[in-house]
Amino acid sequence: MEFLGIGALSWITFIPIIGMILILFVPKENQNAMKWTAAVATFLQLVIAVMIYFNFDRSLTGINTQEGMQLVEKASWIDIRGVPWFGRIHVDYFLGVDGLSVPMVILTALISFIAVFASWNIPKALKGYMAMLLLLDTGMMGVFVSLDFFLFYVFWEVMLLPMYFLIGIWGGPRREYAAIKFFLYTLLGSVLILLAVIALYFSVTAPDPGTGERIYTFNMLAMMNPANYEPGSLLAGAGTYWRHLAYIALFIGFAIKVPIFPFHTWLPDAHVEAPTAISVILAGVLLKMGTYGLLRISYPMFPELAMYYAWPLALVAIINIIYGALCAMAQQDFKKLIAYSSISHMGIVLLGMSAMNTQGMMGAVLQMFNHGTITAMLFLVVGVLYDRAHTRDIDAFGGLAITMPKYTGIMSVAFFAALGLPGLSGFISEMFSFLGAFQTFRTLTIIAAPGIILTAAYMLWTLQRVFLGQPNEKWASLPDINGRELFTLVPLAIVVLVLGIYPSLLLDVMTSSLNHLVEFVKQGSSALAVVR
Repeated sequence: MEFLGIGALSWITFIPIIGMILILFVPKENQNAMKWTAAVATFLQLVIAVMIYFNFDRSLTGINTQEGMQLVEKASWIDIRGVPWFGRIHVDYFLGVDGLSVPMVILTALISFIAVFASWNIPKALKGYMAMLLLLDTGMMGVFVSLDFFLFYVFWEVMLLPMYFLIGIWGGPRREYAAIKFFLYTLLGSVLILLAVIALYFSVTAPDPGTGERIYTFNMLAMMNPANYEPGSLLAGAGTYWRHLAYIALFIGFAIKVPIFPFHTWLPDAHVEAPTAISVILAGVLLKMGTYGLLRISYPMFPELAMYYAWPLALVAIINIIYGALCAMAQQDFKKLIAYSSISHMGIVLLGMSAMNTQGMMGAVLQMFNHGTITAMLFLVVGVLYDRAHTRDIDAFGGLAITMPKYTGIMSVAFFAALGLPGLSGFISEMFSFLGAFQTFRTLTIIAAPGIILTAAYMLWTLQRVFLGQPNEKWASLPDINGRELFTLVPLAIVVLVLGIYPSLLLDVMTSSLNHLVEFVKQGSSALAVVR
């Protein structure tokens, strides 16, 4: 798939940058042109994502080889020779996708397109807002298609800057506090990831395609092959203490993004203060970057440690599920409730990942996608209500099913999908995650199961307080949901319904790659003795 001689993955990554540059040249008075430029850029990105989905070879496997990747683009990007102490520094522009990354590519394109229309009524500095939104889009997409660790890290950091400004400038009353807290937490994670990147770079070599000499490399696929580790290098050998430190550094860096308890405290503040569209992106896509990093990088590069720390990961997952659900139940602020529910639902992703079997892994990745669409719906419907009433106090409402029937219908789909109702997408992914985890950690899974009941409890209680009973006279004249708002919500509702009925549309894409990932981790672990 090439357009004008450029690969599809380059287009899907950098089309938002083209849109951003065009927006910067639009006169500030012409706000409609800015909005539609952003909409067209993200729509083109979504079209390419759909094309990737339909052209993806479901039978191809091999998460650790270039042959197992599809739509590969590789070219020399940085090549510096004669560097003192380092010799030669070489970085490739290396992109590719497999069954793990394709669902995230589709999710990112869909959420970004919807976020533009959710931002239609931004009251100030629209040019800067749309430019930052498109830059954020490129950073997120780049993370999911990069196969060079240096390039991955560049996109990971590119994402940080626009999110900081989108919260800090266009957020709520405590926006500066929330933005700085988000920045500091994420920066800490980024530093830890950077240290692991450097350690890996000076431990792994691969042949130079031109000369055949072995050179240090950022190639993520080369880092997954133990044969490429230089003897005596920092991370050579299995289960060494340096490998433990590198794995833990990567884990904390990705855990902050998920977020995993106790690194979660930035999330409620960021969600409450962020504009609606940014909350949608934050919960819909950014949280998935953490679990994606664990699956793409930590698991295949450190397979023996992934198995070694599987039980602690399952334990942390249970804490996320139960603690997040209990915190959500205690909230009066609608946005905080959904923020804590995200912590709980991402715990289900972690539980499926920790199972180290195909069922759990399939459930985890499917839950990443499903949570992205469901939580996007939840934040959008909260934004609809806040735009009209200018309050998110759950107890301030009541009886909205009478005054806003269309809105109530859409909200009900999102709520029931979030609590895992059969027939909606959330049920399938949660079932697979628990099914896989039960085979590996039976007792821990039984302890985690009440989280489903707690989720149903706070979701139904919220639905009762906001939509049932007698209408509050103060909100009796609230207008129902309008066409633009329905345009952002109906596509997500369709995805939730279709995947709830026929999840194979996405499972077929993931199966071969995730089967191979599970086998790769198990074989890598069994072939190497862990130093305890």
